[in-house]
Amino acid sequence: MRLYGYWRSSSAWRVRIALEWKGLPWEYVPVHLVADGGQQNLPAHAARNPMRQVPVLELDDGRLLSQSVAIVEYLEELQPTPPLLPADPFARAVVRQLVEVVNSGIQPLQNLRVLAAMEAAGGDRGAWARQVIEPGLAALQELARPHAGRFLVGDAPSLADVFLVPQLYNARRFGCGLDPLDLLLRVEQAAQALPAFQRAHPDRQPDAVAAG
Repeated sequence: MRLYGYWRSSSAWRVRIALEWKGLPWEYVPVHLVADGGQQNLPAHAARNPMRQVPVLELDDGRLLSQSVAIVEYLEELQPTPPLLPADPFARAVVRQLVEVVNSGIQPLQNLRVLAAMEAAGGDRGAWARQVIEPGLAALQELARPHAGRFLVGDAPSLADVFLVPQLYNARRFGCGLDPLDLLLRVEQAAQALPAFQRAHPDRQPDAVAAG
């Protein structure tokens, strides 16, 4: 499989974690979101994903998938072990709930396209990002608290943790206050001790140094 992504894209990072967790072979193809006016806007990539975003996963037979939730759910079904969704139906729903808090309620509001539009309109992109991320992460923590063990839902990693770690990275980039997020920070530390999470980190991607 071939993953089109950008080293610091949190959405692409989620997919890298899932691929590494599943032990699936994959090839990384960088798509620089700033260079050349944003390589995601070039015709070749727009043909892969009309939304002009990363990630895009190209399967061995050439079929394409975009949108990180769809991709990681596909990988879960393709390779059920080791799992990233619990066996219990309610726990699975809780994981998906936490995923959507990040995927729908936080990250899209502070992605590159929104921040660029905010800045073009005369706004402060950093202030806007903090206004979105801080309450979102606070809500995520409270939703996770009744279900948390070593990780956000129980004692095994799940898709909720896959989505948490990149979002906390973004929070630090924008100078968000993280001190109240004791549960999220504890879970992040547990996740970052796992080799799959370590291998997926942005700093370990081939385009990280070139991107700057």
